[in-house]
Amino acid sequence: MIKRYSVLLLLTTGIFTLGCSETKSNGNNKQSATKSTTEATSEETAEAAPTSSSLDTAAYNRKNKELANGDTSGYWPVKNQPYPVDGAILPFKRVIAYYGNLYSKRMGALGEYAPKEMLSRLNAEVKKWEKADPKTPVQPALHYIAVVAQGDPGKDGKHRFRMPEKHIDSVINMAKSINAIVFLDIQVSLSTIREELPLFEKYLKLPNVHLGIDPEFSMKAGAKPGSRIGTYDAADINYCSDYLAKLVKADKLPPKILVVHRFTRKMVTNTQNIKLRPEVQVVMHMDGWGEPELKKGTYRHFIFPEPVQFTGFKLFYKNDLKKAPNRLMTPEELLKLKPQPVYIQYQ
Repeated sequence: MIKRYSVLLLLTTGIFTLGCSETKSNGNNKQSATKSTTEATSEETAEAAPTSSSLDTAAYNRKNKELANGDTSGYWPVKNQPYPVDGAILPFKRVIAYYGNLYSKRMGALGEYAPKEMLSRLNAEVKKWEKADPKTPVQPALHYIAVVAQGDPGKDGKHRFRMPEKHIDSVINMAKSINAIVFLDIQVSLSTIREELPLFEKYLKLPNVHLGIDPEFSMKAGAKPGSRIGTYDAADINYCSDYLAKLVKADKLPPKILVVHRFTRKMVTNTQNIKLRPEVQVVMHMDGWGEPELKKGTYRHFIFPEPVQFTGFKLFYKNDLKKAPNRLMTPEELLKLKPQPVYIQYQ
């Protein structure tokens, strides 16, 4: 089985797309995986570790059980996760996000259309989800690529380009007009998450700004981004989670959502060591593209058997339709997944 993915790189002279492929065996669909250390022996309850939050814990447990969608494997819902501090979005709402970059019409819907049209299109997707799952309120979001992996090495040789603050400010203002939240996404390339993340602290201190990190473009071995798929370890994710948790505690903010992109096993290593905190809600986000069965298989093999906390699913308006007679998956189809994704991203 050939898995195809889109790698989007920003050059100083423009945008180009590289096609990456990964060959996967289709001989055995049964995946062997060690259960996360966050799991308990009981598979019948979704009880979480107690915290001092005034959260409605019964409602939290009930919603997590609903998201598990009848799963009987023992993976979902995740056991012994900490209850979030007050103001948590997940699992009470489903986040529906538009992804992209203002420099490029090829990196996602967020930059492809003029703001008014883009927000109108996002609202149309929100309405589809409200209709498909009326019991789960929808939280619209704009997911902006704030650090973009690029083919040109730049002055420091790190193959990444940081977006100007005026662009980030513009996205935040767009979001305010529809009561949306914002994600700032970081593609570190040959830099590191420890170098890039602190540069966005003033934005992450805002209650409506959250974080996305993309292992695909974390080139730890020094390869050029796009030449191979990068990786993050649990230690990198824990660094981000700890950083966000400190901001939440210091400024008494609602929990931050941390979205981690993934479409191969090696993109995220040692998931059993990812630490969950009351201040941060972790979403493992399936962002491979292709025909529906391929996307569902990627979700089943690389998201389902390595439970962390919540899950996400990405839909590509163009890449998912490259091979006829492909089509975009519907909300109704995604709601059949085990577990149900609580974060949906459109590119």
